[in-house]
Amino acid sequence: MAKRDYYEVLGVEKSATPEEIKKAYRKLAVKYHPDRNQDNAEAEVKFKEATESYEVLSDAQKKQAYDQYGFAGVDGMGGPSFNASAFSGFEDLFGGDFSSVFDSFFGGGGGGGRRGGRRGPARGADLRYDMEIDFHSAVFGTEREIEFAHHAHCKSCGGSGAKDGSGKKSCGTCGGAGQVRRSSGFFSIAQPCPTCGGEGVIIENPCTSCRGKGLSRENVKLKVKVPEGIAPGKKIRLGGQGDAGAQGGPSGDLYVYIHIKDHDHYERNGNDIYCVIPVSITQLSLGADVVVKTLDDKKIKLKIAGGTENGKLLRIKGEGVPHIHGNGRRGDMYVKLQVQIPKKLNSKEKEILKQFAEKHGEDDQPTPIRLRDL
Repeated sequence: MAKRDYYEVLGVEKSATPEEIKKAYRKLAVKYHPDRNQDNAEAEVKFKEATESYEVLSDAQKKQAYDQYGFAGVDGMGGPSFNASAFSGFEDLFGGDFSSVFDSFFGGGGGGGRRGGRRGPARGADLRYDMEIDFHSAVFGTEREIEFAHHAHCKSCGGSGAKDGSGKKSCGTCGGAGQVRRSSGFFSIAQPCPTCGGEGVIIENPCTSCRGKGLSRENVKLKVKVPEGIAPGKKIRLGGQGDAGAQGGPSGDLYVYIHIKDHDHYERNGNDIYCVIPVSITQLSLGADVVVKTLDDKKIKLKIAGGTENGKLLRIKGEGVPHIHGNGRRGDMYVKLQVQIPKKLNSKEKEILKQFAEKHGEDDQPTPIRLRDL
């Protein structure tokens, strides 16, 4: 297959600065690196192509020869001569095993460079539990018992993975480094040792309960206290209740995510609650006293003034949702007055309404009301 122009491979112009060339190569190296494209022959070709292009264009002498004579100008100028300083801070783009690849490119081989990949104690994973509670429990708080499964340190071996207190020995495959290298062409890739799983040591007499892992799966029951005023989607952190850490590492946390059921009559907006109560035309026109029940079942008398508009919101102060850290403070309750139109009228009721309409000059051509007056 014919070679592509080096500038085309990296996607830069001939006038590109060394920093622009380096940045373009980094982007391609991350995308096509073999560690991210296992068994992908096309990605491997593109990675080699990009690396060869960078090897030439990052070297001032080779770049000048290539610009003047093309591929003929750089043939026979020697193998890869990567500039390690150009990749200062680059390994964090790859993370983990990717950094070891660049060690092998830029001076990390032969005993120098990064340390081996042997792992020590590691923190356990965080876990998630989804809890659904009713509207009232979210407003006033509750306590619920939950049951879930997590990894705990094996009780038989105390988390060591070894039976009867037996010890560990250095892995013979990786020599205790925790990594082995796989070569492919002019680059090599560091991978966790398949024998010890990257630990660098192996257990001589594995625990039969956990098979040497040091961890076992177990069910746990916990009581979770839900604070009053908690909002939908909030989470409660239970420290140390996640998975236990490997090699005796600390446990992760459990996060309980709260989901709140809808209420039949109330809606929540922040710490305020809203409800709708049905009223008649007569009550709005003449005024009336109605009784409204609050969230905590208190009955409050609400005064409707004569001539009140349909849809008006009346506020009951301090009868909303408690502030989650508010020292007794609560939001407000808003009551919307909604006229209920009678669906069936007898002849006498219809006559009365007709007389009312005639008296007040109602007709079939009403004058529009300005929106700002609503």
